[in-house]
Amino acid sequence: MTERIPSDHATVDSHRVHVETVGRTSRPRIPLPDSLDHGDGEVLYLSLEGVEAHAQVTTTLRDEPGLEGAYPDAQLARTGDGENRLVEWVDRHGLGAGDPLLFDVVTAGYQYGLRRPGERVVYDAVQAPDDDLSDIAEKLG
Repeated sequence: MTERIPSDHATVDSHRVHVETVGRTSRPRIPLPDSLDHGDGEVLYLSLEGVEAHAQVTTTLRDEPGLEGAYPDAQLARTGDGENRLVEWVDRHGLGAGDPLLFDVVTAGYQYGLRRPGERVVYDAVQAPDDDLSDIAEKLG
């Protein structure tokens, strides 16, 4: 059975971040909090106020990690193909550069959530895959 965890639960660590844009485009970018240690190319499980997705960590020229897209599965997150759920979510809520968001750590190192300040979300806690199995999957994918 999946454990459900509200965003205001004591085990959820929330960080305030602000929407950025990619270069001179209007494409959104979400910077990762400084306290998180994720490298370029790593894929995270991400909830956008209940819409489940996968996002690949990218770094800027200044080596600052962030998310520029969220996709239905990990393979699409790696390739950037298909519907970008992050762009759709940002557009649907009328968010733009400088707008505040809350970046929730649901399962450290694996599952995260993104929500607007004042919004409460209930997450379905997902267990991180076994490292050996995820390594095999990446090699096959």
